[in-house]
Amino acid sequence: MNKEEFISKVNELGIELTSKQIEQLDIYCKFLLEYNSHTNLTAIKEEDQVYLKHFYDSLTFIKAIDVTKYDNLLDIGTGAGFPGMVLKIVFPNLEVTLLDSNNKKINFLKELTMKLGLTKIDFYHGRAEEFCVKNREKFDIVTARAVTNMTALTELCLPLTKINGYFIALKGSNQEELNDSMYAIEKLGGIVEETINFELPYDCGERNILRILKQKNTPKEYPRRYEKIVKNPLKKNGK
Repeated sequence: MNKEEFISKVNELGIELTSKQIEQLDIYCKFLLEYNSHTNLTAIKEEDQVYLKHFYDSLTFIKAIDVTKYDNLLDIGTGAGFPGMVLKIVFPNLEVTLLDSNNKKINFLKELTMKLGLTKIDFYHGRAEEFCVKNREKFDIVTARAVTNMTALTELCLPLTKINGYFIALKGSNQEELNDSMYAIEKLGGIVEETINFELPYDCGERNILRILKQKNTPKEYPRRYEKIVKNPLKKNGK
């Protein structure tokens, strides 16, 4: 997907990019590939793949929710900024917090933010369960893009989501994994409003986006430490 094809496909999503946003994404792409040559940020090393598998894929987020109706968003395990940084560029009024446990990636994002002249953007180097101590139920929208399995992701994300806010999970096509997470979603205060299934252009894979409404407070004992989340996933008759 070259830049012109990307602009056209994004337009089909209902997004009309400004010349400034197109320029910012171009800077983002070039800086990502240059930085990636000495610091491992992504397995993708070609510009057309960045536009398709990072930029376009991130913007499919709007299939699930109209971000213009919300004030802030937290991206957990953001990596090189997907989807959070892309959403920030396209929706500049959104207050975005980017969280990752890899400090090299956070440093990249800070440098990128300076290059792009972005404001109302925060960074956190650490784990989601640590971040939750002082930021519990703070965010209108919490998202994560294929960071870990859906049950673990739910325990990391829902405690940070406001009541009547949304957890938006960007996942692949593993339906069994999604089914396994339903108990955790309910226990932690959420309800699945919709699962959106679609194919990326050019036969580049199937995607699922889950829109999960936070209906009630998450019990205070969650999230647990990450080791416990992985070792003893939330399941019926489990922890």
